[in-house]
Amino acid sequence: MLDRDPACNRLLEPVLYFKGFHAIQTYRLAHALWRSGRSDFALCLQSLSAQVFQTDIHPAARIGSGFFLDHATGVVIGATAVIEDDVSMLHGVTLGGSGKAAATATPRCGAAC
Repeated sequence: MLDRDPACNRLLEPVLYFKGFHAIQTYRLAHALWRSGRSDFALCLQSLSAQVFQTDIHPAARIGSGFFLDHATGVVIGATAVIEDDVSMLHGVTLGGSGKAAATATPRCGAAC
């Protein structure tokens, strides 16, 4: 985070103050719960995170390591989204499917996109 956010001067700052970091950590916990079959608790965490951080990340989304969410307000990441490693994203981004058809329901974000 220090190398991608000029406002970050110490490693402690994201842990204490950055809602994008908090939203990602909440997603990671919700995702682990989702994968272990505890979908109700995972969706509850998603809902609380959306209310508190104004960032809606579905627990079924697949997000790689090194994901950086700067400012975070208004970000929506749907259940079918795939975000590869080391992706930076700013506020106001929506990654969601445009329908149930397999060809249109999986938005991707990463080096090959």
